[in-house]
Amino acid sequence: MKKTRMLTITAMLSAVAFALQVLGSIMGLKVGGFLEIEFSDLPAIIGSLAVGPVCGVFIELIKNLLHCLISSTGYVGELSNFVLNGVFVFVLGLAYRVNRTKSSAVMGFVAATATYTLLGVYSNYYVMVPFYSELFKLNLTKDAIFTMVLTVITPFNIAKGTVLALITILIYKKLSPVIKGIAR
Repeated sequence: MKKTRMLTITAMLSAVAFALQVLGSIMGLKVGGFLEIEFSDLPAIIGSLAVGPVCGVFIELIKNLLHCLISSTGYVGELSNFVLNGVFVFVLGLAYRVNRTKSSAVMGFVAATATYTLLGVYSNYYVMVPFYSELFKLNLTKDAIFTMVLTVITPFNIAKGTVLALITILIYKKLSPVIKGIAR
């Protein structure tokens, strides 16, 4: 694929991802008061499957850099979103790249969701929540953080990975010719 077309696809999908992220923020649907229910990772997933895992990671990066302009999380939310979802789309893209079949995509989603969830436990317990807590003077104990990670963040991450997989499986076949048409 030519670099110009890859850059075009990455830019277009990044713009859609950012728009979906802003729309999700405006809607204000949250779990646990801070985990937004939105679908801004779908363009990165589509890019990762259609073009490759690096494309998906760049879409996540650009989306989150743009979102930093309107952030209310002290950039902790954007950093967490980039790290976790970047790993998600990278693992998925690698799995799908090996064998481009529906079963390979399903296995990729299982591996991506597992990796995303486990990394989410680690990063939220040791880095993101303590940093956010310190930044906003929340005074959370290690026990409170552990409870939050175990009862709110982990189930959310598992559900999010599952929902993204189901939506992608339903829409990817229809979108793939359009993306690949641009990629030629």
